[in-house]
Amino acid sequence: MAGDSHDSIDLVSVPLRPASTVMLLRDTTVDIEVFMMQRTTTAAFASGMYVFPGGRVDDIDGASELDDLCDGLTDAEASDLLRVPKGGLAYWVAAIRESFEEAGVLLARDEHGDFVKLNDPDAQARFAHARHAVHEGSLSLAKFCREEGLRLAVDTMRYVSHWITPIGEKRRFDTRFFVALAPSGQEPLHDDKETIASLWVTPDDALGRAQRGELAMIPPTVANLKFLSPHHTTRDAIMAARSIGVPTPILPKLRYDGDGRVVGIVLPDEPDYIKMT
Repeated sequence: MAGDSHDSIDLVSVPLRPASTVMLLRDTTVDIEVFMMQRTTTAAFASGMYVFPGGRVDDIDGASELDDLCDGLTDAEASDLLRVPKGGLAYWVAAIRESFEEAGVLLARDEHGDFVKLNDPDAQARFAHARHAVHEGSLSLAKFCREEGLRLAVDTMRYVSHWITPIGEKRRFDTRFFVALAPSGQEPLHDDKETIASLWVTPDDALGRAQRGELAMIPPTVANLKFLSPHHTTRDAIMAARSIGVPTPILPKLRYDGDGRVVGIVLPDEPDYIKMT
């Protein structure tokens, strides 16, 4: 964000785009790890940054045919959690779809109620093909799930935070963050298109590397890592997420220097926030 010109941006007309992100967690012998990916340096938003799988909520994520494929959460319930009139379930679906497209992880159960496992070559090849087809738009997630007899495990995802891109940015997103346990039978990997690197990392290690300038991150990513940091098992992290209830929306404000250039952001809990217009 630093270096953008205040005068070159229409502060009013930039639309808010709905977006969804999921933090995939796994246990190690001593801590939890979260899966992160580096966005391509040519990306229009957050280029080169380390992020969690996620992206825009598309119209297809709210298709009515997907409602019947979601386990344990209705659109009315999801919309109530997000405090929106309708269409809330699309945020959960978008997070699952983006995780599949970007990381190759599909949060879904088979006809036996077990999480998808990609342990054999045939399944790996089939799902890899579907991953790219869904990403390209030649195959819908709903159609693939029906073909494979799968149901989306939206009930395993916990809503943990709500971030809104500051007014003044060239692209603005209304982003909901979720946390979920990564299925043990799947191994995530970046797609080499929108993302160019990936890693499993403990929240504390990620925060330390961000502070040292080794991993570039935007403030919402850092804040969500700080949420995970005190929890050293996935069970504790999921329970902490469950206890949040409805997160308070966070709308940072841009900080400008005397020449009208963006030099950072101010968060709602910082003293200068109220004073800024």
